[in-house]
Amino acid sequence: STSLAIFDRFYRTGALVFGGGHVVLPLLQGAVVAPGWVDPDRFLAGYAMAQAVPGPLFTFAGYLGAVLKPEPNGIAGGLLCLAAIFLSSFLLVLGTLPFWAALRRRPLVRTVLAGINAAVVGILLAALYDPVWVSSIHRPADFALALLLFLLLTIWRLPVWLVVAAAAVGGMAFTTLGL
Repeated sequence: STSLAIFDRFYRTGALVFGGGHVVLPLLQGAVVAPGWVDPDRFLAGYAMAQAVPGPLFTFAGYLGAVLKPEPNGIAGGLLCLAAIFLSSFLLVLGTLPFWAALRRRPLVRTVLAGINAAVVGILLAALYDPVWVSSIHRPADFALALLLFLLLTIWRLPVWLVVAAAAVGGMAFTTLGL
C-alpha cells in the first residue's frame, strides 16, 4: 500500500540519521523528490520554512507528509511521516539507554562514533551543495546574496527568522530587478 511505502521511506530516513537533523535533507530529498512525490520547489520551500522556526528539522517530515502527491497526504500524511521518522529514534533510545553508560566507555565504540561524526560532516557539506547550492546559486547576484545572509548570521548574529525574511526580500528584489 502507499501508506506502507511512505512509512517505510520516512522510517528508514530517520534510522539513518546521525549527528543532527540537517543530515536528513539529502535522505528526504531522495525519498520524496526522486519518485515525484514532492515537487523540488515545494521541497526547498518547506526546508526554508523549517529553518525559520524553532525545533528539530525532523518536523520537516510533517510538512512533506502534508504535501505528498500520493495519499495519504494532508494532516494524515503529515502525522504518518512524523511518526515514521521519529519512531526509529525512540526505538534506538529505548534499546540502548540501559547499556549506553557501559558502551561509551569502550575505546572501540568511541572510535566508531568519532568516525561516524566525521562522516556526518561530509553529509552536511553534501546537503549544503545539493539541493541547496545547486538549486539556489545560479548567478553572481545569488552568490552575493548568500554571502550577505551568511555574514548576517555569523558576524552580526541576527536571528534566523530575520535572515530568512531578508533572504525573501533580497530574492524578490533580484527577481524584480532582473539580476
